[in-house]
Amino acid sequence: MSVTIDDIRTAARAIDGAVVRTPCVPSRTLSGILGAEVFLKLENLQYTASFKDRGALVKLLSLTAEERAKGVIAVSAGNHAQGVAYHAQRLGIPATIVMPKGTPFVKVIHTRNFGAEVILEGDDLSVANVHAEEVRHARGLTFVHPYDDDRIIAGQGTVALEMLADHPDLDVIVAPIGGGGLISGISIAAKALKPAIEIHGVQAALYPFMVEAVKGGAAGTGGQTIAEGIAVKRPAQRTRDIVAKLVSRLSLVNEAELERAVLMLLEIEKTVVEGAGAAPLAAMLADPHRYAGKRVGLVVSGGNIDTRILASILMRGLVREGRLVRLRAQITDKPGTLAQVAQIIGQGGGNIVETHHQRLFYDVPVKLAELDVVLETRDSRHAEEIRAALEAAGFQTRILSTTAHNDGAAG
Repeated sequence: MSVTIDDIRTAARAIDGAVVRTPCVPSRTLSGILGAEVFLKLENLQYTASFKDRGALVKLLSLTAEERAKGVIAVSAGNHAQGVAYHAQRLGIPATIVMPKGTPFVKVIHTRNFGAEVILEGDDLSVANVHAEEVRHARGLTFVHPYDDDRIIAGQGTVALEMLADHPDLDVIVAPIGGGGLISGISIAAKALKPAIEIHGVQAALYPFMVEAVKGGAAGTGGQTIAEGIAVKRPAQRTRDIVAKLVSRLSLVNEAELERAVLMLLEIEKTVVEGAGAAPLAAMLADPHRYAGKRVGLVVSGGNIDTRILASILMRGLVREGRLVRLRAQITDKPGTLAQVAQIIGQGGGNIVETHHQRLFYDVPVKLAELDVVLETRDSRHAEEIRAALEAAGFQTRILSTTAHNDGAAG
């Protein structure tokens, strides 16, 4: 194994003072929900809101004067891009970043704001990588790989040094996996310091390519995921070898599980986390019995989530928990009926967000109408109480969209 604990300690000294030593905080509420002692390593508090600051800086500091003068190029869905662009700007190194066309706007804007030239090319990282190689060759740039590089791996491993310095009695560290640079560095550092510690890796179910590479299994499909930071189709051989040797468990989480974890971290810890950063919590929520009674460190790898996606997750979460519901009531088409329905809902403690009064297109008698009402309620039970009150008043009513789902997300 080419990267050692000494390399990671050297990396830690090199970046000391230039990256944030992020806190690793206990979560009392998540610990209560999950039946384990949960600690969150908040890498979303880095200046670029991602752990990628670490490896990017270590790599850039290793460049020769000639390489610095010519500049660097990187391929990234956002976080590696921002880490490279930010530290390249600090060090006076020209940076070019190739990003897939679907990269969240917030990541594109931030990367440009750090002074990098951004090229949007391809629908995924594999296509963007081909184009980046063409640009690198044409311009004589140095390629800064997001994970297939010993210095990058050493830089990411500093996360584990800090976690175990703060909480040396951790039993498990759970980290997201894209190309494997983060979990490789973490596992090398953590296993050197505490051989008995377990390292668990998590991938998005749409991009299970490290799981396939290490364990075999069905081919991944790719596609749209909120965890675009770990949507990697080709993990490197060096990271595959490290994961196979040092990571004791690999798991997959689906999009609904990722959404739930993003929402819980926002509601419980009041911290904004991107899909990849929420993956460790999603894995723990999906299989809490595996972690019961253990001291578990979750690597919250980044917080660069598109605000439109975050807004959608929040609203969808309200629907799943029954706090935002849509009722359809059949009413008589005469004056005062709408006011009567509104009064019943108000007396029941519901808040009307939206109404739609339909006479023409539903299959109802000509003297009746369908009324769709979107309501804010306390939970799914409260929504059912309001529905029953409307029924009792003579209005045939049904709930059109809600999923009774309570995460136990107390503040």
